Amino acid sequence: MNSKNIILLVEDNPGDTLLALRALKQHEITHEIVVAHDGAEAVQYLLGTGTFMGRSIPLKPRLVLLDLKMPKIDGLEVLRRLRADSRTKILPVVILSTSKEEEDILKSYNLGANSYICKPIDFDQFTKAIENLGLYWLTLNEFCLPF
Repeated sequence: MNSKNIILLVEDNPGDTLLALRALKQHEITHEIVVAHDGAEAVQYLLGTGTFMGRSIPLKPRLVLLDLKMPKIDGLEVLRRLRADSRTKILPVVILSTSKEEEDILKSYNLGANSYICKPIDFDQFTKAIENLGLYWLTLNEFCLPF
């Protein structure tokens, strides 16, 4: 398996996780989905530390879908740590959050988010957003990470 086959979904809400997984499946996005249930787990996965010690670090996700409001380490701190590490500095990160706060949006972009999407509450709108994410980030966007 290579990087082009992995999406990291960082989401602490079980309902939102299920919706995202269902939407990805509905739109036939066949990438392996790795779910991190909080920011600490995401950082450990991406940097190969903690419970993911020994994981092949060159095997990076094709895309990170990152929630902001999470326990242990919030999404902004996850983003800060990813951008500070040369191994994950240019990893595509899309913020997928319920927050429409201008401050959250500005902080996300200032920390290096590639995109910021407010989670639609309606399931049909949510699946359409996921479909568009998949089309752009997994099909149209050129992807290359230095290993």
